[in-house]
Amino acid sequence: MRGTGSLWLAASMAVLVLAPVHSARAQSAGGAADMTFFVTSVGSGKGADLGGLEGADRHCQSLAQAAGAGQKTWHAYLSTQAAGGTPAINARDRIGRGPWQNAKGVVIAKDVAELHGANNLTKETALTEKGETVKGRGDTPNTHDMLTGTQADGTAFPPGEDRTCGNWTKSGTDGAVMLGHHDRMGLDETPPAKSWNTSHPSRGGCSQDALKSTGGAGLFYCFATN
Repeated sequence: MRGTGSLWLAASMAVLVLAPVHSARAQSAGGAADMTFFVTSVGSGKGADLGGLEGADRHCQSLAQAAGAGQKTWHAYLSTQAAGGTPAINARDRIGRGPWQNAKGVVIAKDVAELHGANNLTKETALTEKGETVKGRGDTPNTHDMLTGTQADGTAFPPGEDRTCGNWTKSGTDGAVMLGHHDRMGLDETPPAKSWNTSHPSRGGCSQDALKSTGGAGLFYCFATN
C-alpha cells in the first residue's frame, strides 16, 4: 500500500507541474489563432521592393503561418497606383470587413470605416505577429514608418507622382513611398504627423537605407481578410 501511495503522489505532482505549461501553450496558440491584424516583424530587406502586392501578401502569409495564424488569408495594407492601363488598387478594399484584433486580442477597429476614422491603432496595439511592440519615436532605432502608399481614407494616390515605389517594385534611389506612423507620433502635432497611414513620403528613394533615414525598416501592416 505504501508503494502504491507513493506512486499516486508522484503522478499527482507531475500533473500539477505540467498543467500550467499546457495551459500557457493553449493560451498562446489561442491568441495566434484569433489574431487578425499585425505589423510585420521584418521587412523584405530590399526597401520598398516587396515583389508587388503579391509578394507583400506572401510575406504577410508567411509570417502569420510561422506565428500559428496561417489558416487565415492575409493581405498587406498597401495601395497601387494606376499605370500602363492597369487600374489602381485601394488598400481599404483588400483587407476584408473586420473586426481586426492584434496578437493579444485587443481590437484595433471593428470595420473599414472605423479603421479610417477613430480607430484604436497605437504603438501599444500595433503589435507584430509575435505580439511584440515595434520601436517608435524616442526608441533606438526608430522604426515607426510603415509602408502604405495610401491616402488617409485608404484609397490609392492618383497616377503621376510616385507614392508606391513603382507599385512595390523599386529599391533604388528613384521613386518614393507614402509612409504612416504606427505610434501616431511625429515632429509636431499636425494630423499628418499623427497619421497611421499617410504621414510623409520617403526621402532619397526606395532603398532600405532611404527608409531608415526617416525612421523606418520597411515594415507594413497585415490584415486577415476572413
